[in-house]
Amino acid sequence: MTAIKANGPHDTNGTNGDLAQTKGSGPMAPPPSFTIQVEDDSQEKLLQDIPGVHTRPLWTQMNVLVPPRPKPKAIAHKWEYEALRPHLVRAGQLVPEEQAERRVLMLINPTMESPYTTDTLYAGLQLVLPGETAPAHRHTAFAVRFIIEGNGGFTAVQGKRIKMTRGDFILTPTWCYHDHGNDGVAAPMIWLDGLDLPQFQHFPVHFAQHYSAPRYPAEDAPSSTILFPWAEMEPRLEGDPETHAVVRYTSKEEGKEGEEVSPRLGAQCERLSPGAKSRVIRETTSAVYHVIDGRGRSVIGDKVIDWIKGDTFSVPSWEPYHHETRETQGRALTPPPQADDKTFLFRFDDRPMIKALNFYRIGEDFLNDP
Repeated sequence: MTAIKANGPHDTNGTNGDLAQTKGSGPMAPPPSFTIQVEDDSQEKLLQDIPGVHTRPLWTQMNVLVPPRPKPKAIAHKWEYEALRPHLVRAGQLVPEEQAERRVLMLINPTMESPYTTDTLYAGLQLVLPGETAPAHRHTAFAVRFIIEGNGGFTAVQGKRIKMTRGDFILTPTWCYHDHGNDGVAAPMIWLDGLDLPQFQHFPVHFAQHYSAPRYPAEDAPSSTILFPWAEMEPRLEGDPETHAVVRYTSKEEGKEGEEVSPRLGAQCERLSPGAKSRVIRETTSAVYHVIDGRGRSVIGDKVIDWIKGDTFSVPSWEPYHHETRETQGRALTPPPQADDKTFLFRFDDRPMIKALNFYRIGEDFLNDP
């Protein structure tokens, strides 16, 4: 390769290589017209040379970086409660609370690494044993929690201590000190954590801070804008005459009633009547589902996921999906389900964030697909 030549702004033949001879100056004058001469030049040589100046050709990656349709890295996947819970209990026996800080089994998508449950969502199962308290801290990430087991737990968020009961949905807003504990004497508390941690792999703006003491000073709060009891959700689902009912959790904050519970993460519960099948949905949000009660299956793209009570599964962006109630082969429920039993699902998703960024599309609203 020959030396780089600096030509004048109007000299494309390389005859005016002295910078002092460059005509024109000031903000409107372009930089010198640098060129090189390469013997027997070719595309192959070009592709070999340009990494040396820390560049890559877009034209060879256009379909990857600017695809005609979303291409999530995450896949649809199921985490069976009967497989996970024993290991979570083992962690409780083997990993002391002072070592763990948060005793959690992260639900990691098989095609990705932590913290990805989907491309945009993180989920995990957290365990707090009787008498334990997870120490107080705060972080930039926004968190939601759905209580799977136990009735003796509490969470204290920014000085307000609220009880946690199975089926409750609870928020932990960004940058609020919080700790969790279990006042029970026998049963563990287990819940599903949902956070927006994957965003901080793209935006390096996350902070975390521990409180100076294990517990943040808090007073009991019989009600709270961050608590959504199952006792409030179930009647709303049952009041919907449709065979597939969907009720979105909405903010309880004054002036924000009816809005999403946060600008980043949202959540909802669904009810499927016996034999019901939901409509097929294809949207640019991803979601994590947890089976509150019942059994059935979800068809997600070309994958069929059978699930029973306690299971958790992921739905990637832009994969068409639907749910239906049906017998699940090879897996038993205790007690056995009855023919008229309904199925209840909890879901958290990235819909508020996707909509705020104007990225939300639903199947028929996307021009590149029929």
